[in-house]
Amino acid sequence: MKIGKRMKAALESYNKQKSYSASEAIDCVLNNAKAKFDETIEVHVKLGVDGRNADQQVRGVVVLPHGTGKSVKVLVVARGDKADEAVKAGADYVGAEEIVAKIQGGWLDFDVCITTPDMMGVIGRVARVLGPKGLMPNPKSGTVTMDVKKAIADVKAGKVEYRLDKTNNVHVIIGKASFGKEKLLENFNTIVDALTKAKPAAAKGQYFKNISVCSSMGPGVKVVSSL
Repeated sequence: MKIGKRMKAALESYNKQKSYSASEAIDCVLNNAKAKFDETIEVHVKLGVDGRNADQQVRGVVVLPHGTGKSVKVLVVARGDKADEAVKAGADYVGAEEIVAKIQGGWLDFDVCITTPDMMGVIGRVARVLGPKGLMPNPKSGTVTMDVKKAIADVKAGKVEYRLDKTNNVHVIIGKASFGKEKLLENFNTIVDALTKAKPAAAKGQYFKNISVCSSMGPGVKVVSSL
């Protein structure tokens, strides 16, 4: 595969075999985030667990202190007073059966779906559509709740969900290049702390197998971890 000049220069700017401190790694990533747009910064973590076992699942939510820098479109599926509450709280879309029918027709112009417990039967009609895309409301992620106002506020403030993929990796956005190192480092540490607290009791051996940070258009830089 042919590597462009910018990527080649980025790869030559640091030692790919070395693991850096989080501060050094973020510095390196920012130095190479030279695209013509504000690149997204992500953290990728390989965990020493087996997600096929229910007692080794790692999943949760955390509010990043500086948000993600991404504008999040929130859909709330609710009726009556809770629908009114959602509108006042700043939800981008609010509806009930009619909006679920819209989803069945292929509409997915939202990033997070929040619903009240009484609407789970309705939202369940599109579970096969929302599930694979990570949009299905779930009590564990705080998106099935009667406190619609708080759920919307958390999402808008920068709440992110972390969960294992099929290869036992976790991928989380921690901000934009324009945030600068200090804000990105604080968001990074918040994610690592959350993953540390979420370590399953059944997990054996080294928990953090590999941690790396990268930008949208840049290579990953390894981060030192001792846990």
